[in-house]
This record gives sequence, C-alpha cells and structure tokens, in this order.
Amino acid sequence: MADPELLLDSSIRMWVVLPIVFITFFVGIIRHYVTQLLHSDKKVDLEQVSDSQVLLRSRILRENGKYIPRQSFAMRKHFFNDAETGFFKKVKRKVVAKNPMTDTSMLTDMMKGNLTNVLPMIVIGGWINWAFSGFVITKVPFPLTLRFKPMLQRGIDLLSLDASWVSSASWYFLNVFGLRSMYSLILGQDNAADQTRLMQDQMTGAAMAMPPDPNKAFKSEWEALEIVEHKWALENVEEDLMSRDLNFGPLFSQDLKCAMF
Repeated sequence: MADPELLLDSSIRMWVVLPIVFITFFVGIIRHYVTQLLHSDKKVDLEQVSDSQVLLRSRILRENGKYIPRQSFAMRKHFFNDAETGFFKKVKRKVVAKNPMTDTSMLTDMMKGNLTNVLPMIVIGGWINWAFSGFVITKVPFPLTLRFKPMLQRGIDLLSLDASWVSSASWYFLNVFGLRSMYSLILGQDNAADQTRLMQDQMTGAAMAMPPDPNKAFKSEWEALEIVEHKWALENVEEDLMSRDLNFGPLFSQDLKCAMF
C-alpha cells in the first residue's frame, strides 16, 4: 500500500515560498549596488599589459600568417624569434611575488568580498532557517533517491518523508544559486549579485594573487612560433578568381530595379 500523499496548506505559498524568493532576489540586488560602491580601481601594470599584447600579436601571427606574403611573415617572425635580437630571447622579466599578508589593497579587497558576499549569506540564511524552520514548502516533479535528502531537506529529520520534498532552508539555497539568469537579465552579465561567480572569484583569489611568469610564457610562445612554416593561402588567388564563372546578372538587375523606383 502506497504512503498517503502530503497536502500542503495554500498559505505556505504566500507566506513562505514567495517571501524567501523575494528576500533572496532583493538581497542580491542590494549586494550588487553595495559592491559597486565599495569597488576600488586596481592599478594597471603597463609592463604586464605590454607583455600580454606581444603574446597576442605572436599568436595572431601563428594563426593568420598564411594571409600575408612570405617576406612579411619572415620579418615578423625575426622580430619575435631571432636568436640574438628576438623579443622572446632578449627580454627577461623579473617576477616579484606579492605577499597578500603585506599588501594592504589585497587585504582590503578580501574584507570587502567577505562583507558583501559571506556575511549577507550567513545572516539571511540563519534568519530564514530560524523564521521558517521545519516547513515543507514544495516538491520536485520527479522522484529522487535518498542521497538527495540532506541537500533538499535541511532542518527536517524524517526518514519516512519522500526525498522529493523540499524544506524552507534548502529552498533558500536553491534560490541563491538559481536566480543567476534573473540577475543577468536585469543587471547584465557582469554583475555582483551572482553568488556562484563571487564564490569562484574567492576560490581563485589566491591563484590570481600570484602573477604569472612572463618568461615561461615567452618561452612557450617562442617554441610554438618556431615550428610554424609559412604557406601563403593567397598564392594563386587571381587565377582562381578569374577561372570561376562569375554571374553578375542578379546584381545588375537589382541595381536596375532600384534605379527605376
């Protein structure tokens, strides 16, 4: 005999489900504008920008060098890869590793990130867990295994309850990570309300704190450009163009109609 289906009070939708959605959404909007107010402009290292542009030029030469004559390709390759005067051979950058514990700007950015990201999530999540504790508010429209119970039924410890039911605390976390498309639609793609993007930025913060070694990038780009051989893609383009049967009839008829009207 199947277990009886739960019947939820219709007031739960009005006083639990919708308030959690609105609170989560407007907290994300407020977080976005507070982050913009606390945002500090980072100093741009001109040497690092110059190195990135050189690497970009070399990559474009490797990919699109077949559309320029052999002499032009050889001149550019000589500028980058010459054994004595090549850019990738003679330029050596000094890499200075920044210590995040002594860099006040990095510490300030970390504190601002915790203030606008972690603190609201803890406060709002704790308040929702206290105010709406024990509520079963909705059910997913497909069956789930028991492994989903800890994720979807936070705050409710009932072994007999089907895993498809969702508690109020789990509903809050589902909204935190599920409103990304709404934030992108209203605030744009690069917004500070997206909780998942902010968490990814914090996880990669330590890696971003360590500047990449440009010398290794120069060496790898030198090796990649060294093995490239020029093969001009436009060598016989005139003959190919003249050998084709070009039909300009529709073009002239269209110009004639435009002139008549």
